[in-house]
Amino acid sequence: MAERLLTDEKSAIAQAFSRAANSYDQHAEFQRDVGHRLLELLPKSLTGKVVLDLGCGTGYFSRLLQERGAQVICADLSQAMLSQAQRRCGDKGMTYLLADAESLPLESDSVDFVFSSLALQWCSSLAAPLSEIRRVTKPLGQAAFSTLLDGSLCELKRAWSKIDSHQHVIDFITLSDVKIALAQSKCDEHHLNFPEITVWYSSALSLMRDLKGIGAGHVSGRSQGLTSRRTLLNVEKQYQTFKNHQGLLPATYQVCLGVIQL
Repeated sequence: MAERLLTDEKSAIAQAFSRAANSYDQHAEFQRDVGHRLLELLPKSLTGKVVLDLGCGTGYFSRLLQERGAQVICADLSQAMLSQAQRRCGDKGMTYLLADAESLPLESDSVDFVFSSLALQWCSSLAAPLSEIRRVTKPLGQAAFSTLLDGSLCELKRAWSKIDSHQHVIDFITLSDVKIALAQSKCDEHHLNFPEITVWYSSALSLMRDLKGIGAGHVSGRSQGLTSRRTLLNVEKQYQTFKNHQGLLPATYQVCLGVIQL
């Protein structure tokens, strides 16, 4: 477990989210929207059930799962996020676990449900966490997950592409990748839904503040140095080409909502 957490890439991701732990909730409107859609796919009552909230962040949905009667295992790669979740949810019926989704420190067949919203896109392979989800979930259990697909943040990618040739937005997987990962992990019985969600901003800088504020600013291979004000103003200028008739700028997300019957 420790070796997985201390790989350079995983460590960098964990550090980015830890730095954002105090600001996350102020910038996570989109994340809450997706999470609420996913939560609706789980039973209204979870009394007596053990639910793994995988990539729990600050515990917003852990608390809602707790209110449905679940015993919740809050798991996250970031200790600072887990600390925020514990402050929000307390200790009654709750367990807090520093964990890599690709190598869960849980016994096989130990949870009834898994809830994982917008966390799995940070894994190196979707098949790995899905295999772990399948392993730890009891027979006849259920897993609900959401992730982002190729085409997400396309406006921001296009704006940056006019400025330089570096990567500024993470690569998102395709629908084909999702289906392959489900097959590889032997999650054969599943249902997928693909809403497109647009969040509107007054400026590109506001979008980038939200991404940084939730810890999503880490991009593998990109220099983590400061970006000059002049460069940011140029990105803003390019992003303005997407403005609607109300003067607002879109940030488009291609979302995958999945339910796996185990």
